[in-house]
Order: sequence, then C-alpha cells, then structure tokens
Amino acid sequence: MVLDRQYNFVAVNSAYERAVLRGRDELIGRNLFDLFPNDGEGGRRLRDSFDHVLNTGESDTLAYIPYDIPRPAGQGGGFEQRYWTAVHTPLANRSGRIAYLVQNTVDVTEIVHLRQAASLPFRAYSGELQLIERAREAEDANRALLAESAEFRRMFQQAPGFIAVLTGPDHVFTFANDAYRRLIGGREVVGRTAIEALPEIEEQGFGALLDEVYRTGRQHLGEGTRILLQQAPDEAPRESFLDFSYDAIKNMDGEITGVFVQGMDRTEAVRTLRRQRLLLDEVNHRVKNTLATVQSIAAQTLRTAPDLATAKKAFEARIRALSNAHNLLSARKWANTDLGALVGQEMAAYGERRIERDGPHVSLNPKASIALAMLLHELATNAAKFGALSLPEGKVEIAWSVDGLGTLAFSWAERGGPPVSRPAHSGFGSRMIERVVTGELAGAYSASWEPSGFACTLSIPVQSYGHNDDAFAQR
Repeated sequence: MVLDRQYNFVAVNSAYERAVLRGRDELIGRNLFDLFPNDGEGGRRLRDSFDHVLNTGESDTLAYIPYDIPRPAGQGGGFEQRYWTAVHTPLANRSGRIAYLVQNTVDVTEIVHLRQAASLPFRAYSGELQLIERAREAEDANRALLAESAEFRRMFQQAPGFIAVLTGPDHVFTFANDAYRRLIGGREVVGRTAIEALPEIEEQGFGALLDEVYRTGRQHLGEGTRILLQQAPDEAPRESFLDFSYDAIKNMDGEITGVFVQGMDRTEAVRTLRRQRLLLDEVNHRVKNTLATVQSIAAQTLRTAPDLATAKKAFEARIRALSNAHNLLSARKWANTDLGALVGQEMAAYGERRIERDGPHVSLNPKASIALAMLLHELATNAAKFGALSLPEGKVEIAWSVDGLGTLAFSWAERGGPPVSRPAHSGFGSRMIERVVTGELAGAYSASWEPSGFACTLSIPVQSYGHNDDAFAQR
C-alpha cells in the first residue's frame, strides 16, 4: 500500500485488501490510524517508522511488529491478533520532495502461532520458527541501533558548531543542524541542492569548492572566511566570517558519496579583532598628536615667558587643559562630545554667575573637542589675567549656533572688565587660537578690542567638527 504524508491511503493492491479484510473503496482516502487504531507499542513503532521515512528520505524495516486488525461487522466485529514484517520506502514527487511512502508487508501471524505452540510436534516447521526468531533478534538489534543513531543525531543537532551533510554530485542537503539553520536565517534546506537552497553562495565560489572536494576527496579548510548570507527574502545579505571545513564522505568501497560541512561562526571574534587593531592604530596616532601638541606648547611657552617660574606655571596650566579635554573624551570612550559640556568644564573654575552661555546641542568629534578645549583655555587664561575675569564684576558671554549648511558660529564677549586695547604684538595664546581655528579646523577667526571688552568670533565648517573621523568610535 501507499500512504501520503498525512497517513491517508493512496493505493493498495489486492493482497493488502485480503490481509486487512477491507476493500479498496473502504481504504482509499481514509487515514490508516482511523481505520486501524492502535494506542499500544505496535502503533507507536509504526508511527515512528513512518515519521523516520518521511522526514529523512531513508527506508526503514520493521522485522516484527504486533498490530491487531479490527474485524468487519459482518465477521463478528472485535479485533483479530496479527503479526507483521514491514518494509517502508520513501517516494518523491516531481519536485524531489518526499511526498509518499510505500509499505511492503508480510503477515507472519501463522508462524508466530507456531512458535507459541512450540511444545506441540510441529517439527516440520522448525525452519520457519528459526526464521521468525532470527527476525525478532534482528528487530531488537535494529531498534538498539536506531536508538543509538537517534542519540548521535540529537548530539549533532544541538552541537554549538554548524554541521551539514550534502549527498551526491549536486550536493543535496540530507542533514543540517540547528546552528547551521541559524546561520542561514532558518531556511529549510533538507532535500534541496546547495545552490537551490543558498543561491547567493554560487557567485562567491563556494559551489566550486564543494565540486572540488567531491571530485578529488581533498579537504578544504577556511579560516575567518568572509561570506554574504541571506537572512530574509527582503533583506540584503549579511556579512559573516566563518572557520569551516569541507570533507569528503566515502562509503565502504572508498567511493565519494557526499561532503561533510562543519565549522564555527567567527563573525563577532573577527570584528572584535578588527576593532582592536583599529584601536591600537588610533592610540598610536593620538599619542603622536598629543606629543606633538605638548612639544609645541612647551616651545612656545618657553619662548614667550619672561622667566622660568612663569613658564612653568603657564605650561602646567596648558597641559591641564589638554588633560581635561582628554578626560572628557575618555569618559565618552572617544566618541563625540557635546560643545555645551566642553564649555562648562573649561569655565567651571570661574563660577556660573560670571559665565553666561547659550547655544544648542552640538556634537564635536574628538579632534575638534581637543582643539576647542585648548582655545577655551587660552581665552579664559587671557581674560583672568588681563580681561573681564580679572575683576570681581566682570563676566564672559559665550554663544554658539549652527546655520542651515551646518557651519558652527562661536562667539566670546567680555563685559565689565578693565579697558583693553589691541596688543603691540601677538602672544602665544593669540597665535595658538588663530592657528587652531584656521589650521586644524579649517575655519575663520576674528578678534576685536572694544571699549566694553575683548571679543572674538569664529566659524567652523561642519566637515571639521561634525564628521567623526575616529575609526574606532564609529563602531
């Protein structure tokens, strides 16, 4: 007889009709377990055998199974005790999917009854008795092997590494464990060729690698190999990095029958390593820049200071400003900082009453953060020595805005300080401010000495402060 995947009868021959005491019209389209219910061990074993064939595409044999048959009402009803030997074979449809199974069964009830009556003189049937005994032994051994095989299958199914078995020259999936299915976005692949199930791998060369392993039998190893895999039909392929191997599967005669695929998803490890390398490169770059800045501060301070004590004090103050900027960036893991927070940190020593600030949230990249921190330090130092912050009633107004093109406009205006005038020559602070704005930040700087106090404005294009050129912080 032939069953579909729901265990409904599709076809029966006349021998089957006689064996089960039912005609074709009573069987076709009906469910086997509805017509022949069995909640005992025989029913469970029969279902397990059917499931194995339909799910794996492999044939299965039940050498000995008790399964009672209900008698038709015209024959008295009730159940008739029967014993069977059955072979179950899968049948595929035109698309290659397992759609049916064939059961070829033999009724061995009479032989079993002879065995049960072994005390009587039925010597003529000793061969049949030995046959059924060997069949029972074979069935027991087969069940033990199936249990062991199922245990190994569960182990492979739950293994942390991905595993798949491809059969034949077309590389048809016959097994894929949970880790493999997670890797490919949960796609159903069993019963399909590798290229049908995963079309994106062909143009990446993995189909050719499978062909090579199947043809030559030589193992292929990949370490940190980049692959693009589709996770959902409407999504772009995602980048993954795999450690994997392709190994030829051989039968008892040494012939290659398939390819065994195994490996680990190393995507996060590879990305972490890349981040570490970027971080090391960035640290080296920042150390060099910081040393160059310190060298420049030291040279300019010593060149303009009237004596060593003054130079020492000015140098330490500038290094503290540089250190404060670094601390702020470190707290942000060298990601972008807020301009308002930077202004608040650099001007905190003078008290909120004396510092008026106004402006929107502006995100500064690390390079701009350090540059503006040094600029604010120099402006505050000059105001504390010669300008508004040198007198108790003096104040500083700080404001910033961003126009439609993203250009940052920053203004500094001192009020309530002593009279100021343009100096005869530019000191280190003035030269540094102008060099930072026009050089490092590619902006514009202007200063004025008004009767009300010193004032300056600067503008910085968005590409100098807004784009985060920190490769590590981008991640």
